Amino acid sequence: MNLAALLTESRNPATEHIDAVSTEEMLRIFNDEDRTVAERVREQIPQIAKAIDAIYERMQKGGRLYYLGAGTSGRLGVLDASECPPTYGVPRDLVQGYIAGGDPALRVSQEGAEDSREQGGIDLLANGFNQSAGLDVLVGIAASGRTPYVLGAMETAQQH
Repeated sequence: MNLAALLTESRNPATEHIDAVSTEEMLRIFNDEDRTVAERVREQIPQIAKAIDAIYERMQKGGRLYYLGAGTSGRLGVLDASECPPTYGVPRDLVQGYIAGGDPALRVSQEGAEDSREQGGIDLLANGFNQSAGLDVLVGIAASGRTPYVLGAMETAQQH
């Protein structure tokens, strides 16, 4: 796969000269780009709603939600999972987040940890996935959609 061809690895023409503009203009550029995220999410609302409904249905039957990702995506999944108990009063194991490279990767990048397809599945099962009568749900988080660690975990989840 040509990684340079991925949108997540390419330069954004709108921010190409961000180092040469005023702080105010830089903030306007950031704000304009933030708007594009909301627009893209809006386009996916029907699919997001289906996923949420399916997750909720499984949780009602005793399943748990697992987030698994790498790098910044993984960190955001761990952060979201860690906020669920204090924010919503749910049990700590209901929503769980894992990152390639383990907890040390939350503070220090673990280069190469995301490249192991096998490790994604190993980590998922090691953390109790699908011990809830087959009702657990995995949400793989990968900005590029091709992170081996995440894909390996997704394959493992489908098998179990």
